Amino acid sequence: MALAIVNTRARVGMNAPLVTVEVHLSNGLPAFNIVGLPDAAVRESKERVRSAILNSEFDFPQRRITINLAPADLPKDGGRFDLPIAIGILAASEQIPAGALEHLEFVGELALSGELRPVEGVLTAAIATCDAQRSLFVPQANAEEAAVPRNSRVFACGHLLQVCGQLKQPTSGEAYQPTLLPDTAQLDEYPDLADVKGQHQAKRALEVAAAGKHNLLMMGPPGAGKSMLAARLPGILPPMTDQEMIETAAIHSVSQINQRPLFQRPIRAPHHTASGVALAGGGSNPKPGEISLAHNGILFLDELPEFPRKVLEVLREPLETGEIAISRAAQQVTYPANFQLIAALNPCPCGHPEQPPEGCNNPQLCCNKYQSKLSGPLLDRIDMHVRVDAMPISELQKQNGGEPSASVRDRVTCARRIQLQRQGCANHDLTSKQLEQVCKLNEKDTLFLQQAVERLGLSARGYHRILKVARTLADLEQAEHISKRNLTEALSYRALFSV
Repeated sequence: MALAIVNTRARVGMNAPLVTVEVHLSNGLPAFNIVGLPDAAVRESKERVRSAILNSEFDFPQRRITINLAPADLPKDGGRFDLPIAIGILAASEQIPAGALEHLEFVGELALSGELRPVEGVLTAAIATCDAQRSLFVPQANAEEAAVPRNSRVFACGHLLQVCGQLKQPTSGEAYQPTLLPDTAQLDEYPDLADVKGQHQAKRALEVAAAGKHNLLMMGPPGAGKSMLAARLPGILPPMTDQEMIETAAIHSVSQINQRPLFQRPIRAPHHTASGVALAGGGSNPKPGEISLAHNGILFLDELPEFPRKVLEVLREPLETGEIAISRAAQQVTYPANFQLIAALNPCPCGHPEQPPEGCNNPQLCCNKYQSKLSGPLLDRIDMHVRVDAMPISELQKQNGGEPSASVRDRVTCARRIQLQRQGCANHDLTSKQLEQVCKLNEKDTLFLQQAVERLGLSARGYHRILKVARTLADLEQAEHISKRNLTEALSYRALFSV
């Protein structure tokens, strides 16, 4: 057989389009040509594939070899096509059977010795392969992430010989069994909320934010415990759903970030010197930024006004839509960015407006100037604003802190479960139509909320944010309807920056 067809997957953002590797052997002077819009790394695969085949004790055909990577208009990059090209050459030269290749896909980079090296973005390829009801051959190092989709059938191999052996004897190999499943994934130990002394209002706000996935902004003097509270939020968050696990793992697979446990909510805390591209993502070959890496997790921005204003304005659209579209001359890529924003700031540069340093003649003007670095539209997109005051030393010297994270997490998980059963998402992600259905108020409460919104000067977005937070408060109480008490508490979380 002089023609062989092998299936593989390219990587375009969060997608893994099918690429068909067509290998044709013809008579003529020996040559090795690759067509189909390959980049330099793909063109260099000729030497890797040749050496890998020879060092695996196969015969490299001394004929005219033409490799076509279809579709021809899709850019191909990286070393992920090495393995399918090698398999195609061996199948076309009848050194391995070509009959079973129709229901298989291959992804992997080859070393000169024939060993398989890992590639990036394997999880997106595994999801697409699973949807196509095919089996996937991957390098051993990529096996764990490729096996994340529940119905996937993955074969992990360490060498080209091992791949060929399984193709010759399909019954000789078994599909890879992941060692870490979503049901048995254990989260790391987080700092306990009981370590925080006092700060009852801030801890209550943290619980509400965790229950409804609401964005939270904390303002207070240095050393009041803002960063300490934010560090304890992951410990009270509910476990991830299967869909969230796969989405988050896919983004980290594309970004080649594997430091965190696979089924643990991501936590990103970029420094205030980060650029807009670092936050949103970009590059000539667009990669995810911090907001996408925090998808289904937490984005913690400490010292919020110290970020350049242009950088902070990047957050506007993702906070509203839950995704970020990166446009470049060559392509446009959309990455998910449905994150929970937790921000902290001091009231002024010195941090103590009630005790201004020498030379500060107008502390109020100093505070206004410092806080004006945050635009109104950005603050309007943050659901909850809470003040964190410094605790007296007598409070800090108490032995008992407060409620541990485990008991708070139980209430949060129960509230989130109610939301998922009712509308299929957290309250923060409610659509306008869902909001009308699940946040109905009686006439008295409707009038009360209308008067409060007008007095505080809130926008329509702020009005909807209050309803969502009030719905979360009712869910924490396991109440069917929103009460006036829930509305009052929700309003208190919007009064800090209101006119």
